[in-house]
Amino acid sequence: MNTQVERLEHSMVKLTVTVPAEDFKKALTKAYQKNRGRINIPGFRKGKAPQQIIERMYGPEIFYDDAVNFAINDTYSDAVKDAGIEFTSRPEFDVENVKKGEDLVYTALAAVRPEVVLGEYKGLEIPKFDAEVTDEDVEKALADEQKKNARQIEVTDRPVEDGDTVTLDYAGTIDGVAFDGGTAEDAPLKIGSDTFIPGFEEQLVGVSIGEDKDVVVTFPENYNAKELAGKEAVFACKIKKIQKEELPELDDEFAQDVSEFDTLDEYKEDLRKNLLKRKEDQAKTSRENATVEKLVAATEIDVPDAMKNYEAENMFEEYAQQLQSQGIPVDMYLKYQGLDADKFKETLIPQADTRIRTRLVLEAVVEAEKIEISDEEFDAELARLAEQYKMEKEEIGKFIGDFEKEQMKKDLAVQKAITLLVENAKEA
Repeated sequence: MNTQVERLEHSMVKLTVTVPAEDFKKALTKAYQKNRGRINIPGFRKGKAPQQIIERMYGPEIFYDDAVNFAINDTYSDAVKDAGIEFTSRPEFDVENVKKGEDLVYTALAAVRPEVVLGEYKGLEIPKFDAEVTDEDVEKALADEQKKNARQIEVTDRPVEDGDTVTLDYAGTIDGVAFDGGTAEDAPLKIGSDTFIPGFEEQLVGVSIGEDKDVVVTFPENYNAKELAGKEAVFACKIKKIQKEELPELDDEFAQDVSEFDTLDEYKEDLRKNLLKRKEDQAKTSRENATVEKLVAATEIDVPDAMKNYEAENMFEEYAQQLQSQGIPVDMYLKYQGLDADKFKETLIPQADTRIRTRLVLEAVVEAEKIEISDEEFDAELARLAEQYKMEKEEIGKFIGDFEKEQMKKDLAVQKAITLLVENAKEA
């Protein structure tokens, strides 16, 4: 096998691979063995006709497609290794010469890592991110917790008010004709939640239990059910129950009910500490993001389209897996969004471009600073993962092969590069 490397513009590389005629002959034999069972030749039982007879009747071309695939599968990885390159996109194959008795010649076109020329990456100016907790922040957190622990009290002596939760029957019609999904009994609805059609909830304010009320609304033009979009509907409603929210008193008893503390003051102090930790984490993340974004924006990288497309495909697969874990088939999600897989991948290309640029820049910093991960640092990461997943460190280690270990070390080195950038950044 012979491999030639041609470097093209925009970080693209074309490999020209020559497979010796003898090896291509073996690939033809494999193709014959794969296909002979479905080829009928007069005078022979199905699957028993010799390769030469089949080729004489149909021509050797009958086996070329499979033979070429076998030859590429057998040689491509070694060709890439011999060339000493690392492709960063899915290769596009093209056959330049295929003929029985001759060398097979094919090409593989794909992207390689583009060159990254780092500018000055220390002393980057970024905005200042404070982590301050005010008394108002604490009071808001306390009010949120109070609201979480509210209870519903049934109301019988007044009509519906904003903020109430009602139970109602309704039957919707358009031009006097009922439509699918427009009727329900004992439906719960919180007034002011904006969960129903715009204008519906407001018209129930002032209605008493047992009272009939016709609610007239117009479906939005962009409503999901196209047959209803933009149309006026009348809902015959009857309120059957009214409930109001009752908030607990903010006192020591409340603190004891919702926390491990005996007094409200102790609980508020704990809320302040938790808020401060959360804001410090957010400020740290914001500093990291701002620093990396500043460096990426200042670094020129010619990212090939093939690399972006490949990354977008990977992102699509990640997204599909996330949806599947939630019990949502990706095909159903795409249909609901009015997209097909290819169009959705196109929408991911800008994010893919940003992800690629960010990773390349940070890896360039790792290389420039000669950042390495020690065995102790790797063990510490294993311990962190073990604690996160409630497993023993040794048990986590069993699932990590050499490839995964190297990838984890690369990720840890990138994180150290981010830390170095932030430590040397200047807050404006």
